[in-house]
Amino acid sequence: MFGLGVGAAGATHWVMSLQENPHAYVCIMAGGSGERFWPMSRQRTPKHLLKLFSERTLVEDTVRRLDGVVPRANIFVLTNEVQLAGTRAVLAGVLAEANIIAEPAKRDSAPAAALATALVRVRRRGAVMALLPVDTLIKDHATFATQLAGALAHAKDSATLLTFAIKPSHAATGFGYLEMGAETGDGFRRVNRFVEKPDAATAARYVASGNYAWNAGMFIWNTEAFLAEADRHAPELAAFIRDFPAGDPAAYLAARFPTLPKISVDYAIMEKAAAVETSIADYDWDDVGLWTALPTHLPSDTAGNTVRGAVVAVNAANNIAISNGRMIALVGVKDLVVVETADGVLVCHRDAVQDIKKLMPLLPKELL
Repeated sequence: MFGLGVGAAGATHWVMSLQENPHAYVCIMAGGSGERFWPMSRQRTPKHLLKLFSERTLVEDTVRRLDGVVPRANIFVLTNEVQLAGTRAVLAGVLAEANIIAEPAKRDSAPAAALATALVRVRRRGAVMALLPVDTLIKDHATFATQLAGALAHAKDSATLLTFAIKPSHAATGFGYLEMGAETGDGFRRVNRFVEKPDAATAARYVASGNYAWNAGMFIWNTEAFLAEADRHAPELAAFIRDFPAGDPAAYLAARFPTLPKISVDYAIMEKAAAVETSIADYDWDDVGLWTALPTHLPSDTAGNTVRGAVVAVNAANNIAISNGRMIALVGVKDLVVVETADGVLVCHRDAVQDIKKLMPLLPKELL
């Protein structure tokens, strides 16, 4: 049962007694390479298959935070062929194998959105669904579940595409932004436009205005609403959705998915859609894209070192050190990231973590 409430900041938001909606679906995008978390993250075991922040992997945590919102039978995970076995392994006993589907070719988020919509639509035309990324860390599962259930209810019979937005904590240049317009009810605001990653001065101006929020890459829509927008702006995606077969889609995917354009869902659909609305997240959110995200979520010692595994430190400060077996000894160093695995060791300055992906062309194939 749904009702409206007012949060501490005065924003209207959904509150509810959670009850699984058997007619709603959630699809999780889980095909990233996770290059910035090398050497622990590899092509077959990217960061969402690692236990970086708890005893659960990110993909398992993403699935479990949907409890109480939709039945697990209505949850699909979209991965790639290289990661299919690993994803099914960590989700054994959580999701049925048939609900974990490999994209047969590397594309972008628009083809993933079309595949997700097709998977849901072939089961229930006109169903409401959410499309979520796997690589975000959310600890307040209860608030997330409440807001997601409210968004699914809001989108159920609507032609409007919905998103979640994150209130900026600082003038970030690594995120896209949403320019928000007038309130539309139920805690949602019109999205006037999508804005690419800005420079520092522009980001500061956005944050100061109060009318911009980070684009979290979470989407909610009715399958027919998305299909209608695809008809207008991305006919190849629309045809793929309409032709999607009931039953085993393996042969269809192998033939058709690789022909879809490499384009993001923002560019292909969201930026051109007739009506997009957003709701500011009341829950915590972190996209945990770099090793430097760990200190926010893991304990640090009195010198600011964040360590896990066999690590000792003398006169060392503000380091991140992760051992997966062998001892790491830090002496007289600061602001480093040191990660040890059985076949590789990373040592880099905290300010250089963005450049870890530049190592990939230099590494032997067996370490990728």
